[in-house]
Amino acid sequence: MTILPIDPVANASPEALIGFLSECRDSAAQAGRPKLASITIQVESLDPLAVLESIFEPGERHFYAERPSEGWAIAGADSVLSFTASGPGRFSQCQRFIDMALEDAFAVGDHDAAFGGPHFLAAFAFLDTVGEGEPFEAARVFVPRWQVAQRGGRTTAVANLLVTAEAPVEMLAARVWRAHAKFRSFDFQAPELSGGPAGPVSVSEVGGGRSYESAVSRAVERIERGEFQKIVLARAKEARADAGLDPLYMLNGLRQRFPDCTSFSVANGRGQSFIGASPELLLRVEDGFVYTEALAGSMARGATASEDASLGTRLMRSEKDVREQRIVLESILRRLTPLGLELRYPARPFLKRLSNVQHLHTPFEARVPRGVRLLDMLGALHPTPAVGGTPREVAVPAIAELEAFSRGLYGGALGWIDSRGGGQFVVGLRSALVDGNRARMYAGAGIVAGSSPEMELAETELKFRAIQDALLGS
Repeated sequence: MTILPIDPVANASPEALIGFLSECRDSAAQAGRPKLASITIQVESLDPLAVLESIFEPGERHFYAERPSEGWAIAGADSVLSFTASGPGRFSQCQRFIDMALEDAFAVGDHDAAFGGPHFLAAFAFLDTVGEGEPFEAARVFVPRWQVAQRGGRTTAVANLLVTAEAPVEMLAARVWRAHAKFRSFDFQAPELSGGPAGPVSVSEVGGGRSYESAVSRAVERIERGEFQKIVLARAKEARADAGLDPLYMLNGLRQRFPDCTSFSVANGRGQSFIGASPELLLRVEDGFVYTEALAGSMARGATASEDASLGTRLMRSEKDVREQRIVLESILRRLTPLGLELRYPARPFLKRLSNVQHLHTPFEARVPRGVRLLDMLGALHPTPAVGGTPREVAVPAIAELEAFSRGLYGGALGWIDSRGGGQFVVGLRSALVDGNRARMYAGAGIVAGSSPEMELAETELKFRAIQDALLGS
């Protein structure tokens, strides 16, 4: 990426902007292909979700993610550059698309600011391929037309354009000038969110009653036969309301109830949104280091400190849950070590306590080896045994045989990559696909030798209760 020594704040004039875009246009003409142009400025403190609500258009693609407890959020909408991929090579194909886009990119502004420069917002489905008619592709990466992000109390606004050899730079400059002027003094209009469901909501099990217990029983039998060590089986519930459900209203409920999770929303621009509050970091790359975690084993939270501690101790001593968590840990080592990563991690797992559930948790970190890219590591890790199973090659295909629905983005990887190769992805858990007056909610549990259908049903019901209350305002 070419970073031009132009300060868009000190040189804040339509003439300077026209000059920058003209240089991009000349480069596009010389190269015979469009160039990505990115303009970054620092603005007054803005809430990215409030910005998204104010200018939300159902017909536009958007991406939103926030971790309230860590003080960061990012929102991007509309698309100036987009790419889809499918099959086993989807991660490497997307990495090549990003590399080519950055090779042709021009940028001005504080590129080193938190969330500065163009970001590639991405959603990878659970499986390498998806069926015809699915709302989301197996892999989609896009550069948003506008992006607003916040970290540590500082807000960064980014405008991205695709400049062709015939681009009307004066018109483009006027459009960017108006957008950045708006972000410098953003006037939040009260969004016309529809609110929670106006009438009764019916909730039904996808696949019918007792289908999950049957699937767990069959999975345990296959584990006992030695087909695989672990498999993650999910349930889906369909909520139907009389009127349309508002995904951004529902997203507010998620971020308020789960501040220690990453709330997210991915919209496909055709009316469907995948939203959730994920407890699980899949991968983060920052300042030359990579961070990931093994998260498995579940227990409810207690009503009192003593009960909570007792439940946590029971989880730490549960042979079944410790074994399940160890399977995830060993898979991470097995997948990332061949890439040259020297992973550091504690000898014993910690308890990760969320608002409604607690898990066994082992954090990892390592220096990123030269030549290894974020999507190289993401492709090696996904899907981890925390959402798929082990051995992956046997367990993951068995999921489709045992579950009564297609997962789509559930259990997939959602996140972003910046122009410096850093980024962050979470697992699409505690989530729902919102489509008009319907919301399909998902929850799963890890099945290993000794798993009980009744206990796994109870674990998923605990997860459903929290997501359903947050989404539907129960």
